[in-house]
Amino acid sequence: MMAEDPNRWEGVYQSKKETETSWFEERPQVSLDLIAATGATSDAAIVDVGAGASRLVDCLLEQGFHRITALDLSDTGLAKARARLPNDAPVEWVVANVLDWQPSGPFDVWHDRAAFHFLTNAADQEAYLRVMDRALVPGGHAIIGTFAPDGPERCSGLPVARYDAALLAERLGPGYRLIKSLLHDHHTPWNSVQRFHFGLFRKA
Repeated sequence: MMAEDPNRWEGVYQSKKETETSWFEERPQVSLDLIAATGATSDAAIVDVGAGASRLVDCLLEQGFHRITALDLSDTGLAKARARLPNDAPVEWVVANVLDWQPSGPFDVWHDRAAFHFLTNAADQEAYLRVMDRALVPGGHAIIGTFAPDGPERCSGLPVARYDAALLAERLGPGYRLIKSLLHDHHTPWNSVQRFHFGLFRKA
């Protein structure tokens, strides 16, 4: 999860167990299916933006991926994920704000579940998309999961921008082609339902 105030997310991760956050998934199957749909091989460079304590990293390692970057504002969130994994796991852990992040190298897959939607003003959205565009190789894929138009209006007390396929495609612009769009009902640990939209895009 991502917003502009790292202290907010540090507080969330310090005060809650991983399984007490609304975004917790035992296995992030939608994300894994969309990464598989890119055709990425185990040599692909993958970045998970707003990774926090997500189990996506664990699942990608199980699948043999070995060029993984996990990026989040919260050192505590990343530390929770790191603590589950062997010390020599091939993951680069990056504590940074994606809006001014300087990627260490090009990526084949950009994955973001529920970070982009915290950016509610155009300047921040454009800054994010500039970083994404610099980071992705031509022909690379972007997977962006946000709350859907009928999803929550807020998360963790913050307003969010909600998207469907058309809105997201328009925001990314003509350099990205929508390959796949899907709606997903995420069940929180306390059994409320959050409607997500996921878009898989291919960079020209």
